[in-house]
Amino acid sequence: MKVAFYDAKDYETPLFRRYGEKYGLTFKFLETKLNADTAALARGCDAVCVFVNDDVNAEVIDRLSAEKIGVLALRCAGYNNVDLRHAFGKLHVVRVPAYSPYAVAEHTMALLLTSVRRIHKAYNRTREFNFSLSGLTGSDLHGKTVGVVGTGKIGKVFLEICRGFGMKTVAFDKFPSLEGVEYVTADELFRRSDVISLHCPLTEETYHFIGRETLPSLKKGVILLNTSRGALIDAEALLEGIKSRIVGAACLDVYEEESDLFFRDVSGHILEDDVLARLISMPNVIVTSHQAFLTEEALEEIAKTTAENLAAYFKGEPLENELCYNCGSVEECRKKRREKCF
Repeated sequence: MKVAFYDAKDYETPLFRRYGEKYGLTFKFLETKLNADTAALARGCDAVCVFVNDDVNAEVIDRLSAEKIGVLALRCAGYNNVDLRHAFGKLHVVRVPAYSPYAVAEHTMALLLTSVRRIHKAYNRTREFNFSLSGLTGSDLHGKTVGVVGTGKIGKVFLEICRGFGMKTVAFDKFPSLEGVEYVTADELFRRSDVISLHCPLTEETYHFIGRETLPSLKKGVILLNTSRGALIDAEALLEGIKSRIVGAACLDVYEEESDLFFRDVSGHILEDDVLARLISMPNVIVTSHQAFLTEEALEEIAKTTAENLAAYFKGEPLENELCYNCGSVEECRKKRREKCF
């Protein structure tokens, strides 16, 4: 079976080739992202495989369906870039729900430690043989309060890491699920937290979870961490929060308008995104390019699970990782994963 593989990167293609051979799949690797203009490149294929910044809107779904493509495989956990409502009855959607929560949680802590101990500044200095300690004074994490928004697999691991550093923890989740965790309202989390880390999916409810309306509620000097989805934070409001000294630091692995920038080398071009340019120029902002997931273990699991999802579809087997709007909940399918959703 032939799979159109959009937004292909050199660090993932060898793994997908290997698992493709194992499961009888031939991947057609495309550097371009999937959108309405590039959907035609999937012609002659039986399936499509996409990543976080591919645009699978209603028009794209209709074009794929017209090409007799029946399954879309997300090689990621998030699915906010897919119109699940429109896909029902046209396109089966499968994902990789848990490739490595440790990868993302550990990267989040790495960002936090880099920020509070000024490691990035020290690294740049010592490369120029500047061993001065001026301006490198950091702060302890021990005893600080971290507020975790979203306590799924990644949020849970991050909470455990923070506890290992002796931090106090509170959490906010629409569906509290962990024992031994102090769940509070969003307002109370904002008020109490020295550090806020976002680990929730992007939905209509969580869009701009940190924005102009919520900035006044934040504890002065708070450190914001986002390794989930960029639009959880209003980037322009974040700039205002930094300038007004409400936000003490921000560590971002994702960005609201990242789709045309991240995963690419644009170092030889003028950055036209003024908001991102200003954020990067701030001394208390650290930006990484959506790399929290990028470990050998996570890449292996992503390739393996994606290939297994596709193989199950073509064999007519139950789709354990199917996303379906009509089921009412992506976490609990009414068909109990015993058959396809339509």
